[in-house]
Amino acid sequence: MNLPNKLTIFRTVLIPVFLVFLYMDSLGFTGRIIAVAIFTIASLTDLLDGKIARKYNLVTNFGKFMDPLADKLLVCSALIALADLNKLAGWIVIVIIAREFIISGFRLVASDNGVVIAASYWGKFKTTFQMIMIIVLALDLPFSFMPIINNILIYTALALTLISLFDYIAKNYKVFIDGSTK
Repeated sequence: MNLPNKLTIFRTVLIPVFLVFLYMDSLGFTGRIIAVAIFTIASLTDLLDGKIARKYNLVTNFGKFMDPLADKLLVCSALIALADLNKLAGWIVIVIIAREFIISGFRLVASDNGVVIAASYWGKFKTTFQMIMIIVLALDLPFSFMPIINNILIYTALALTLISLFDYIAKNYKVFIDGSTK
């Protein structure tokens, strides 16, 4: 069990802890700050584990499988909880999660054909924006202008989700046709 894999497991373990603090009304703003701190730490471990694995040639089959799964569990758990807490519309969560399933399906088909579909610029930008949106919505700041900021973040994250989906499909549709990306 190398360090990148330990970080991936740590990120997965942080998910229920994040959710407990996000749902803990009795702590008020302090609970939300703790939840956001945990979410931020979990998000940063994603960046860190990949860099370490590539730099020190510590890429494993476990990491290839578990790292993207841990990422999806973290983001999807946060989105579903925010919808449950009426901070985010359920249909937006469905669109975002559906995109993840579609891209995962693309990657699975490509992998079966020996093709690796790397993360795109749009996909990375989408992920970063979704994480910022989650942090801001989870904080639930009491300022009068926050509904406008929240809506800008939500609809920008939604637009980037759809743009990255169409980008993946446009660049990789041939995976379904002939098993290649050319």
